[in-house]
Amino acid sequence: MGRVDRYMLSQLLVLFGFFALVLVALFWINRAVVLFDRLIGDGQSAVVFLEFTALGLPRLITTVLPIAAFAAAVYVTNRMTGESELTVLQSTGSGPWRMARPVLVYGVVVALMMSTLSHFLMPMAQAQLTKREQEISQNVTARLLTEGTFLHPTEKVTFYTRQIDEDGVLRDVFLSDRRSEGEGVIYTAAEAYLVRNGPGSTLIMVDGLAQRLNTTDKRLATAKFRDFSFDISALVNPDPTANIAISNMTTPALISGWLDPEPRLTAQDGVVAEELHGRFAQPLFCIVAAMVGFATLLVGGFSRFGVWREIVIAFGLLIAIDGLRGVLVDPVRENAAMWPLMYVPSLLGTVLVVLMLFQAANPNWLRRLRGKGTMA
Repeated sequence: MGRVDRYMLSQLLVLFGFFALVLVALFWINRAVVLFDRLIGDGQSAVVFLEFTALGLPRLITTVLPIAAFAAAVYVTNRMTGESELTVLQSTGSGPWRMARPVLVYGVVVALMMSTLSHFLMPMAQAQLTKREQEISQNVTARLLTEGTFLHPTEKVTFYTRQIDEDGVLRDVFLSDRRSEGEGVIYTAAEAYLVRNGPGSTLIMVDGLAQRLNTTDKRLATAKFRDFSFDISALVNPDPTANIAISNMTTPALISGWLDPEPRLTAQDGVVAEELHGRFAQPLFCIVAAMVGFATLLVGGFSRFGVWREIVIAFGLLIAIDGLRGVLVDPVRENAAMWPLMYVPSLLGTVLVVLMLFQAANPNWLRRLRGKGTMA
Protein backbone atom coordinates (compact mmCIF):
# COMPACT_ATOMS: atom_id res chain seq x y z
CA MET A 1 0.00 0.00 0.00
CA GLY A 2 1.44 3.34 -1.06
CA ARG A 3 1.86 6.49 0.98
CA VAL A 4 -1.25 8.09 -0.51
CA ASP A 5 -3.29 5.00 0.31
CA ARG A 6 -2.06 5.01 3.90
CA TYR A 7 -2.81 8.72 4.20
CA MET A 8 -6.36 8.33 2.92
CA LEU A 9 -6.95 5.20 4.99
CA SER A 10 -5.76 6.94 8.17
CA GLN A 11 -8.11 9.86 7.48
CA LEU A 12 -11.00 7.48 6.98
CA LEU A 13 -10.32 5.51 10.15
CA VAL A 14 -9.91 8.65 12.29
CA LEU A 15 -13.18 10.12 11.04
CA PHE A 16 -14.87 6.75 11.37
CA GLY A 17 -13.86 6.60 15.02
CA PHE A 18 -15.18 10.11 15.59
CA PHE A 19 -18.56 9.51 13.94
CA ALA A 20 -18.95 6.12 15.61
CA LEU A 21 -18.25 7.65 19.03
CA VAL A 22 -20.71 10.50 18.50
CA LEU A 23 -23.46 8.25 17.16
CA VAL A 24 -23.01 5.66 19.91
CA ALA A 25 -23.17 8.42 22.52
CA LEU A 26 -26.39 9.82 21.03
CA PHE A 27 -28.10 6.44 20.77
CA TRP A 28 -26.80 5.43 24.20
CA ILE A 29 -28.21 8.53 25.92
CA ASN A 30 -31.59 7.93 24.33
CA ARG A 31 -31.64 4.31 25.46
CA ALA A 32 -30.10 4.99 28.86
CA VAL A 33 -32.89 7.37 29.86
CA VAL A 34 -35.54 4.69 29.30
CA LEU A 35 -33.41 1.98 30.90
CA PHE A 36 -32.61 4.14 33.92
CA ASP A 37 -36.27 4.92 34.52
CA ARG A 38 -37.26 1.25 34.26
CA LEU A 39 -34.50 -0.23 36.42
CA ILE A 40 -34.29 2.42 39.10
CA GLY A 41 -38.09 2.55 39.21
CA ASP A 42 -38.10 -1.19 39.96
CA GLY A 43 -35.72 -0.69 42.86
CA GLN A 44 -32.49 -1.74 41.15
CA SER A 45 -29.13 -0.17 41.95
CA ALA A 46 -26.98 2.03 39.74
CA VAL A 47 -24.54 -0.88 39.33
CA VAL A 48 -27.26 -2.95 37.65
CA PHE A 49 -28.05 0.00 35.39
CA LEU A 50 -24.41 0.29 34.32
CA GLU A 51 -24.21 -3.47 33.75
CA PHE A 52 -27.29 -3.49 31.53
CA THR A 53 -26.02 -0.46 29.64
CA ALA A 54 -22.67 -2.12 28.97
CA LEU A 55 -24.32 -5.35 27.80
CA GLY A 56 -26.49 -3.41 25.38
CA LEU A 57 -23.56 -1.62 23.74
CA PRO A 58 -22.61 -4.37 21.21
CA ARG A 59 -26.07 -4.34 19.63
CA LEU A 60 -26.04 -0.55 19.63
CA ILE A 61 -22.63 -0.44 17.95
CA THR A 62 -23.73 -2.84 15.21
CA THR A 63 -26.54 -0.42 14.39
CA VAL A 64 -24.15 2.54 14.25
CA LEU A 65 -21.21 1.07 12.31
CA PRO A 66 -22.68 1.23 8.76
CA ILE A 67 -23.82 4.83 9.34
CA ALA A 68 -20.41 5.82 10.71
CA ALA A 69 -18.64 4.09 7.81
CA PHE A 70 -20.78 5.97 5.30
CA ALA A 71 -20.42 9.33 7.08
CA ALA A 72 -16.61 9.05 7.30
CA ALA A 73 -16.30 8.11 3.61
CA VAL A 74 -18.48 11.06 2.57
CA TYR A 75 -16.69 13.52 4.83
CA VAL A 76 -13.17 12.52 3.74
CA THR A 77 -14.11 12.46 0.05
CA ASN A 78 -15.80 15.86 0.35
CA ARG A 79 -12.81 17.38 2.16
CA MET A 80 -10.27 15.96 -0.30
CA THR A 81 -12.40 17.23 -3.19
CA GLY A 82 -12.73 20.70 -1.67
CA GLU A 83 -8.99 20.93 -1.02
CA SER A 84 -8.25 19.67 -4.56
CA GLU A 85 -6.38 16.63 -3.25
CA LEU A 86 -8.37 14.29 -5.45
CA THR A 87 -7.74 16.60 -8.42
CA VAL A 88 -4.00 16.36 -7.79
CA LEU A 89 -4.22 12.57 -7.60
CA GLN A 90 -6.13 12.44 -10.85
CA SER A 91 -3.60 14.71 -12.54
CA THR A 92 -0.81 12.33 -11.52
CA GLY A 93 -2.55 9.44 -13.26
CA SER A 94 -4.58 7.94 -10.41
CA GLY A 95 -7.94 6.91 -11.78
CA PRO A 96 -11.17 6.32 -9.86
CA TRP A 97 -10.44 2.60 -9.53
CA ARG A 98 -7.04 3.34 -8.05
CA MET A 99 -8.39 5.95 -5.63
CA ALA A 100 -11.14 3.58 -4.51
CA ARG A 101 -8.60 1.05 -3.23
CA PRO A 102 -8.02 2.65 0.23
CA VAL A 103 -11.79 3.11 0.62
CA LEU A 104 -12.27 -0.59 -0.11
CA VAL A 105 -9.60 -1.50 2.47
CA TYR A 106 -11.31 0.83 4.93
CA GLY A 107 -14.63 -0.89 4.30
CA VAL A 108 -13.04 -4.29 4.87
CA VAL A 109 -11.61 -3.11 8.21
CA VAL A 110 -15.06 -1.92 9.31
CA ALA A 111 -16.56 -5.20 8.06
CA LEU A 112 -14.12 -7.16 10.23
CA MET A 113 -15.22 -5.12 13.24
CA MET A 114 -18.84 -5.80 12.36
CA SER A 115 -18.13 -9.52 11.92
CA THR A 116 -16.56 -9.76 15.37
CA LEU A 117 -19.55 -8.01 16.88
CA SER A 118 -22.31 -9.83 15.00
CA HIS A 119 -20.83 -13.35 15.21
CA PHE A 120 -19.51 -13.35 18.77
CA LEU A 121 -19.71 -10.23 20.96
CA MET A 122 -23.34 -9.30 20.39
CA PRO A 123 -24.77 -12.84 20.90
CA MET A 124 -22.65 -13.30 24.03
CA ALA A 125 -23.75 -9.94 25.41
CA GLN A 126 -27.38 -10.68 24.60
CA ALA A 127 -27.17 -14.06 26.31
CA GLN A 128 -25.70 -12.49 29.44
CA LEU A 129 -28.29 -9.70 29.31
CA THR A 130 -31.13 -12.22 29.07
CA LYS A 131 -29.68 -14.16 31.97
CA ARG A 132 -29.42 -11.06 34.15
CA GLU A 133 -32.98 -10.00 33.25
CA GLN A 134 -34.25 -13.42 34.30
CA GLU A 135 -32.30 -13.27 37.55
CA ILE A 136 -33.74 -9.87 38.36
CA SER A 137 -37.25 -10.92 37.40
CA GLN A 138 -36.94 -13.90 39.75
CA ASN A 139 -35.63 -11.72 42.56
CA VAL A 140 -39.03 -11.02 44.09
CA THR A 141 -37.57 -9.19 47.04
CA ALA A 142 -36.02 -6.56 44.76
CA ARG A 143 -39.26 -6.26 42.78
CA LEU A 144 -41.71 -6.06 45.69
CA LEU A 145 -39.89 -4.57 48.67
CA THR A 146 -40.20 -0.92 47.70
CA GLU A 147 -42.44 0.99 50.07
CA GLY A 148 -44.78 3.79 49.09
CA THR A 149 -44.73 2.98 45.36
CA PHE A 150 -47.14 1.18 43.06
CA LEU A 151 -45.07 -1.52 41.36
CA HIS A 152 -45.85 -3.75 38.38
CA PRO A 153 -43.81 -6.99 38.75
CA THR A 154 -45.43 -8.30 35.58
CA GLU A 155 -48.19 -7.37 33.17
CA LYS A 156 -51.65 -6.99 34.79
CA VAL A 157 -50.28 -7.26 38.33
CA THR A 158 -49.97 -4.26 40.66
CA PHE A 159 -48.42 -4.32 44.14
CA TYR A 160 -48.20 -1.67 46.86
CA THR A 161 -47.08 -1.58 50.47
CA ARG A 162 -47.18 1.52 52.63
CA GLN A 163 -44.30 0.63 54.93
CA ILE A 164 -41.67 -2.06 55.44
CA ASP A 165 -40.54 -2.62 59.01
CA GLU A 166 -36.97 -3.46 59.94
CA ASP A 167 -37.97 -7.08 60.64
CA GLY A 168 -39.36 -7.43 57.09
CA VAL A 169 -43.08 -7.07 57.90
CA LEU A 170 -45.04 -5.37 55.11
CA ARG A 171 -47.72 -2.95 56.35
CA ASP A 172 -50.95 -2.08 54.51
CA VAL A 173 -50.53 -4.29 51.45
CA PHE A 174 -52.44 -3.94 48.18
CA LEU A 175 -52.25 -6.59 45.43
CA SER A 176 -54.25 -6.47 42.19
CA ASP A 177 -54.24 -9.59 40.01
CA ARG A 178 -55.88 -9.15 36.57
CA ARG A 179 -54.17 -12.01 34.73
CA SER A 180 -57.29 -14.24 34.52
CA GLU A 181 -59.47 -13.54 31.52
CA GLY A 182 -62.82 -12.03 32.54
CA GLU A 183 -61.88 -11.78 36.21
CA GLY A 184 -59.95 -9.46 38.49
CA VAL A 185 -59.00 -9.96 42.12
CA ILE A 186 -57.85 -7.34 44.62
CA TYR A 187 -56.24 -8.36 47.90
CA THR A 188 -55.76 -5.91 50.78
CA ALA A 189 -54.17 -6.81 54.10
CA ALA A 190 -52.94 -5.10 57.23
CA GLU A 191 -49.73 -7.14 57.25
CA ALA A 192 -47.86 -9.45 54.92
CA TYR A 193 -44.69 -11.58 54.90
CA LEU A 194 -42.51 -12.91 52.11
CA VAL A 195 -41.60 -16.58 52.61
CA ARG A 196 -39.21 -18.61 50.47
CA ASN A 197 -40.32 -22.12 49.46
CA GLY A 198 -37.25 -23.53 47.75
CA PRO A 199 -37.16 -21.98 44.27
CA GLY A 200 -40.59 -20.38 44.76
CA SER A 201 -41.85 -17.54 46.93
CA THR A 202 -45.11 -17.03 48.81
CA LEU A 203 -46.72 -13.85 50.06
CA ILE A 204 -48.61 -14.51 53.31
CA MET A 205 -51.21 -11.81 54.02
CA VAL A 206 -52.80 -11.37 57.46
CA ASP A 207 -56.15 -9.75 58.36
CA GLY A 208 -57.28 -8.80 54.90
CA LEU A 209 -60.02 -8.71 52.31
CA ALA A 210 -60.29 -10.37 48.90
CA GLN A 211 -62.54 -8.81 46.26
CA ARG A 212 -63.27 -10.81 43.13
CA LEU A 213 -64.94 -9.06 40.18
CA ASN A 214 -66.41 -11.10 37.36
CA THR A 215 -66.28 -8.77 34.35
CA THR A 216 -68.68 -10.98 32.37
CA ASP A 217 -71.74 -10.70 34.58
CA LYS A 218 -70.48 -7.70 36.60
CA ARG A 219 -70.72 -9.48 39.93
CA LEU A 220 -68.49 -8.65 42.88
CA ALA A 221 -67.72 -11.20 45.59
CA THR A 222 -65.85 -10.30 48.79
CA ALA A 223 -64.31 -12.48 51.48
CA LYS A 224 -62.47 -11.56 54.65
CA PHE A 225 -59.55 -13.73 55.72
CA ARG A 226 -57.39 -14.03 58.79
CA ASP A 227 -54.43 -15.31 56.82
CA PHE A 228 -54.03 -16.06 53.15
CA SER A 229 -51.05 -17.31 51.14
CA PHE A 230 -50.50 -16.14 47.58
CA ASP A 231 -47.94 -17.91 45.39
CA ILE A 232 -46.00 -15.15 43.65
CA SER A 233 -43.63 -17.50 41.82
CA ALA A 234 -45.81 -17.07 38.73
CA LEU A 235 -45.01 -13.34 38.71
CA VAL A 236 -41.48 -14.08 37.53
CA ASN A 237 -40.45 -15.44 34.18
CA PRO A 238 -40.63 -19.18 33.50
CA ASP A 239 -37.65 -21.51 33.55
CA PRO A 240 -34.81 -19.70 31.74
CA THR A 241 -33.53 -23.01 30.36
CA ALA A 242 -36.79 -23.80 28.57
CA ASN A 243 -35.69 -22.22 25.30
CA ILE A 244 -32.57 -20.62 23.90
CA ALA A 245 -33.09 -17.55 21.74
CA ILE A 246 -31.14 -17.89 18.51
CA SER A 247 -30.03 -14.25 18.78
CA ASN A 248 -28.18 -15.24 21.98
CA MET A 249 -26.13 -17.95 20.26
CA THR A 250 -22.76 -17.35 18.65
CA THR A 251 -22.51 -18.20 14.97
CA PRO A 252 -20.60 -21.51 15.44
CA ALA A 253 -23.17 -22.60 18.04
CA LEU A 254 -26.01 -21.50 15.79
CA ILE A 255 -24.64 -23.48 12.82
CA SER A 256 -24.12 -26.62 14.90
CA GLY A 257 -27.54 -26.21 16.51
CA TRP A 258 -29.18 -25.84 13.10
CA LEU A 259 -27.46 -28.87 11.59
CA ASP A 260 -27.99 -31.01 14.71
CA PRO A 261 -30.95 -29.34 16.47
CA GLU A 262 -31.45 -29.93 20.16
CA PRO A 263 -34.89 -29.91 21.79
CA ARG A 264 -34.28 -26.43 23.16
CA LEU A 265 -33.64 -24.93 19.68
CA THR A 266 -37.27 -24.54 18.65
CA ALA A 267 -37.00 -21.74 16.07
CA GLN A 268 -38.15 -22.40 12.52
CA ASP A 269 -35.56 -23.00 9.82
CA GLY A 270 -36.45 -19.74 8.10
CA VAL A 271 -35.87 -17.71 11.26
CA VAL A 272 -32.54 -19.44 11.84
CA ALA A 273 -31.52 -18.86 8.21
CA GLU A 274 -32.42 -15.16 8.42
CA GLU A 275 -30.45 -14.72 11.64
CA LEU A 276 -27.43 -16.65 10.39
CA HIS A 277 -27.12 -15.11 6.94
CA GLY A 278 -27.99 -11.69 8.32
CA ARG A 279 -24.81 -11.85 10.38
CA PHE A 280 -22.78 -12.43 7.22
CA ALA A 281 -24.68 -9.81 5.22
CA GLN A 282 -24.20 -7.03 7.77
CA PRO A 283 -20.40 -6.78 7.31
CA LEU A 284 -20.83 -6.72 3.53
CA PHE A 285 -23.26 -3.84 3.90
CA CYS A 286 -20.57 -1.86 5.76
CA ILE A 287 -18.28 -2.19 2.73
CA VAL A 288 -21.10 -1.14 0.41
CA ALA A 289 -21.96 1.87 2.62
CA ALA A 290 -18.39 3.16 2.49
CA MET A 291 -18.03 2.61 -1.25
CA VAL A 292 -21.41 4.21 -2.06
CA GLY A 293 -20.43 7.35 -0.17
CA PHE A 294 -17.09 7.60 -1.98
CA ALA A 295 -18.26 6.69 -5.49
CA THR A 296 -21.29 9.01 -5.50
CA LEU A 297 -19.19 12.05 -4.57
CA LEU A 298 -16.47 11.05 -7.05
CA VAL A 299 -18.98 10.98 -9.90
CA GLY A 300 -20.17 14.46 -8.98
CA GLY A 301 -16.68 15.91 -9.34
CA PHE A 302 -15.59 19.35 -8.17
CA SER A 303 -18.11 22.20 -7.89
CA ARG A 304 -17.85 25.70 -6.44
CA PHE A 305 -21.30 25.21 -4.97
CA GLY A 306 -20.26 22.13 -3.01
CA VAL A 307 -21.34 18.55 -3.28
CA TRP A 308 -24.50 18.66 -1.18
CA ARG A 309 -26.54 17.28 -4.05
CA GLU A 310 -24.26 14.25 -4.33
CA ILE A 311 -24.33 13.77 -0.54
CA VAL A 312 -28.13 13.72 -0.57
CA ILE A 313 -28.12 11.26 -3.48
CA ALA A 314 -25.63 9.01 -1.68
CA PHE A 315 -27.69 9.11 1.50
CA GLY A 316 -30.83 8.31 -0.48
CA LEU A 317 -29.14 5.33 -2.14
CA LEU A 318 -28.00 4.04 1.24
CA ILE A 319 -31.52 4.35 2.69
CA ALA A 320 -32.99 2.58 -0.34
CA ILE A 321 -30.51 -0.31 -0.09
CA ASP A 322 -31.02 -0.64 3.66
CA GLY A 323 -34.79 -0.50 3.20
CA LEU A 324 -34.55 -3.34 0.73
CA ARG A 325 -32.91 -5.44 3.43
CA GLY A 326 -35.98 -5.00 5.64
CA VAL A 327 -38.33 -6.02 2.82
CA LEU A 328 -36.45 -9.26 2.13
CA VAL A 329 -36.46 -10.48 5.74
CA ASP A 330 -40.01 -11.90 5.75
CA PRO A 331 -39.61 -14.14 2.64
CA VAL A 332 -36.48 -15.70 4.15
CA ARG A 333 -38.22 -16.31 7.46
CA GLU A 334 -41.08 -18.03 5.67
CA ASN A 335 -38.80 -20.16 3.48
CA ALA A 336 -35.23 -20.95 4.49
CA ALA A 337 -34.35 -21.81 0.88
CA MET A 338 -34.67 -18.11 0.05
CA TRP A 339 -31.54 -17.23 2.09
CA PRO A 340 -29.67 -15.79 -0.97
CA LEU A 341 -32.07 -12.85 -0.79
CA MET A 342 -30.19 -11.64 2.30
CA TYR A 343 -27.22 -10.75 0.07
CA VAL A 344 -29.22 -9.01 -2.67
CA PRO A 345 -28.91 -5.49 -1.12
CA SER A 346 -25.13 -5.78 -0.89
CA LEU A 347 -24.98 -7.16 -4.44
CA LEU A 348 -27.14 -4.29 -5.71
CA GLY A 349 -24.96 -1.77 -3.88
CA THR A 350 -21.85 -3.33 -5.43
CA VAL A 351 -23.34 -3.04 -8.91
CA LEU A 352 -24.17 0.63 -8.30
CA VAL A 353 -20.64 1.32 -7.07
CA VAL A 354 -19.09 -0.38 -10.10
CA LEU A 355 -21.31 1.63 -12.45
CA MET A 356 -20.48 4.91 -10.72
CA LEU A 357 -16.74 4.22 -10.75
CA PHE A 358 -16.97 3.27 -14.42
CA GLN A 359 -18.77 6.54 -15.09
CA ALA A 360 -16.12 8.48 -13.20
CA ALA A 361 -13.33 6.74 -15.13
CA ASN A 362 -15.08 7.16 -18.49
CA PRO A 363 -17.19 10.35 -18.26
CA ASN A 364 -17.70 10.57 -22.05
CA TRP A 365 -18.48 6.95 -22.79
CA LEU A 366 -22.13 7.68 -23.56
CA ARG A 367 -21.16 10.48 -25.97
CA ARG A 368 -18.66 8.24 -27.74
CA LEU A 369 -21.22 5.44 -27.91
CA ARG A 370 -23.75 7.78 -29.48
CA GLY A 371 -21.12 9.05 -31.92
CA LYS A 372 -20.36 5.54 -33.08
CA GLY A 373 -24.06 4.92 -33.53
CA THR A 374 -24.39 8.07 -35.67
CA MET A 375 -21.42 7.12 -37.86
CA ALA A 376 -22.87 3.69 -38.40
